[in-house]
Amino acid sequence: MSQQQRRIPVYKKILQDKVKEWMIKEFLNYRLAKQGYVDSDVLKTPLGTRIIIYAERPNWIIGRKGVIVKELTDLLSKKLEVDNPIIDVTPIQNPELNPKIIANRIAWAMTKGVKFRRAGMIAVRQIMDGGARGTEITISGKLTSERSRFEKYVYGVIYKNGYDAKTKIQRFVGQVLLKPGLYGIEVRITPPIRVSDEFQIKPPTREAAEAQVQPAVTEEGGEGGRQTEA
Repeated sequence: MSQQQRRIPVYKKILQDKVKEWMIKEFLNYRLAKQGYVDSDVLKTPLGTRIIIYAERPNWIIGRKGVIVKELTDLLSKKLEVDNPIIDVTPIQNPELNPKIIANRIAWAMTKGVKFRRAGMIAVRQIMDGGARGTEITISGKLTSERSRFEKYVYGVIYKNGYDAKTKIQRFVGQVLLKPGLYGIEVRITPPIRVSDEFQIKPPTREAAEAQVQPAVTEEGGEGGRQTEA
């Protein structure tokens, strides 16, 4: 039996698929960094490999007459050996609530010469106008001197620990290289969803209220009867 005909164990097959998925995402992130790439999903189908790309502006990724998509398909099939790649581009529904998009906007503004404070405050206003419950933006690097430091811009409610901080807070850390050096941009967003420490007391229903009142009336009648007999 040749080496190619040997059956691959299941765990090795899973690892190979995960590595291939990671390589595809890293390639797309590198190739489409300037076209507004956010994230992607890699799905195995009977017809091939379906790749769903989420972008802020899909037209930039599709290109004129689909030129960029065709180029990506050829590169994925030849260099990464992806089986029959099928690329779909989907827009992000709420870009103001996506931390990666906000971090990229801040980085792009800083490369254009916008002061970091102005870029951070504009991003905070965009996030809160998008319906978020809270946000925290941290910009670090050589901001105003040769020594590295950081500044935070916080608005609303942000959870730092606990179950909500791990599962519901959206976080992204990006970098931008300028002449003074490398700057870090961290964005945390609390989406407009219900958190664990919120509760609501529901009023009793009509049937429950009648069930509570009926025994009270019976007891009063019984006590009144005993008083009359006495």
